[in-house]
Amino acid sequence: MGWQTRRFLITIKVTPNPGTKYGETVYIGGIALDTGRWTRLYPVPFRDLAEDRKFAKYAVIEADVRKAADDRRPESHRINVDSIRILDHLDTKGGWARRREMVLPSLSPSFCDVLREQKTADLSMAAFRPADVEFTWARASLRDRDRCEACYARLSFVDPTRRALQPVPFNFRYQFVCAGTPACPGHDLAVMDWELSAAWYYWRQEEPSVEALLAKLRHKWLDTMCSPARDTIFFVGNTERFRDEFTVCGVFYPPK
Repeated sequence: MGWQTRRFLITIKVTPNPGTKYGETVYIGGIALDTGRWTRLYPVPFRDLAEDRKFAKYAVIEADVRKAADDRRPESHRINVDSIRILDHLDTKGGWARRREMVLPSLSPSFCDVLREQKTADLSMAAFRPADVEFTWARASLRDRDRCEACYARLSFVDPTRRALQPVPFNFRYQFVCAGTPACPGHDLAVMDWELSAAWYYWRQEEPSVEALLAKLRHKWLDTMCSPARDTIFFVGNTERFRDEFTVCGVFYPPK
């Protein structure tokens, strides 16, 4: 399939990941405006984009895309980053009304349903409502840090001006059950939202205590985003290699 000009509401920006194939890239996800379906746009060298092409979450963009030839997941598409045009940004006015209008029709009944659909239809992106949410963290492994540093070291030979992004020294996870699903066994997913890692480094400048910083992150990603006063929705996606392993790529939390 050739290139097609399409429009998307961007809802997912995953933490930048360095690699030898594409360099430092960001997995971008959102909802296609012409079909209402979840779409993965990859690879996006976000920090290298021209300033007028750098978009925020809930931006509406137009770009030339085509089905990824090297990724069998139905949602995966290649994007011509030089074609990106930012058309709009959906604000939070009216209880996030404009965002709700686009996001709510895309919901799956539960994460249990997402896992079943992954096996039957190779579903790799979805959104759903969780319940009884908990937010935890653990020290990241030295192996993950070393892999990241090694990738940036190789990339620096190509671009000596490249500033490496230091990995956050903690891994964060959500534990939850599916809302309205009594038979749900419970789920435990890693959080890969770029907003979380960005908050770590931004707040680290003003919060010298690691314990206090972790408490601040917990307050935002649990007490605020998953508050009973919020209509909390998780955006999730998997990897091409491990199709049954999903991560939370973003949280949608308009007021109820």
